[in-house]
Amino acid sequence: MSAAADAILAARRERRILAPLGADAPAHPEAGYAVQHAVALGQGAVPPAGFKIGATTKQMQDYLGLMGPAAGFVPKASLNPSGTEFRFADFLNPGVECEIGIRLGSDLPAGPTTRAQAAAAVAEVFPAIEIVEKRYGDLALLGTPTLIADQVFHASGVLGAPVAGWRDLDLGAAKGTFHVGGKVVGSGHGRDLLGHPMEALAWLAASGAARVFGGLKAGQVVWLGSVTPPIWLEGPCEVVADFDLLGRAALRFV
Repeated sequence: MSAAADAILAARRERRILAPLGADAPAHPEAGYAVQHAVALGQGAVPPAGFKIGATTKQMQDYLGLMGPAAGFVPKASLNPSGTEFRFADFLNPGVECEIGIRLGSDLPAGPTTRAQAAAAVAEVFPAIEIVEKRYGDLALLGTPTLIADQVFHASGVLGAPVAGWRDLDLGAAKGTFHVGGKVVGSGHGRDLLGHPMEALAWLAASGAARVFGGLKAGQVVWLGSVTPPIWLEGPCEVVADFDLLGRAALRFV
């Protein structure tokens, strides 16, 4: 395993901020995905249970200082049902994101993929919440390749119930309203995810993450991206992602 992967796994075990990796840092995004694969091996998460896509919206790219999206693998432990309770103290500077998720019904090989091809591979669509962690200090010093290596903030998540007849819905028009602690903290639409949620999935199939993990596989779950910026939490609370066309997903920190 690479020294970079060792450093990332050690920071996770010790629940501390990941310092810049210096000479061990991956030099470009493709190297970052290679380190991410080594991190997944270290967690016993190959093949992964799924993936998350970060920075699918322009506002998230601006927030993170990225030129485009980035992806991270998701371990089985992240696939929790809506309503799951989490201990706030188990996370390092946690935040939450209001997401659209899918479950694949068939494989998507790594490589250029059209929106139609991506949609044809999808079995289920559902509302979701991703739990993220601010595991970093200065992102400019850490660097995008190291952010990719460390799963792009991913910590855990919940999945809502699949929506019936999703192929007849205008997923681009689906509006998600995010509630934290009983207050509305943001909203956005499916079209904010690279123009359409299935465009985000097509991007993932062509990404470095898909290449290092051997493509996307039937049964894997994908968090397609957040329609709102991340909401960083100050303490225990209830979180609800409410989509007009997809239903709701919820979790509680205690």
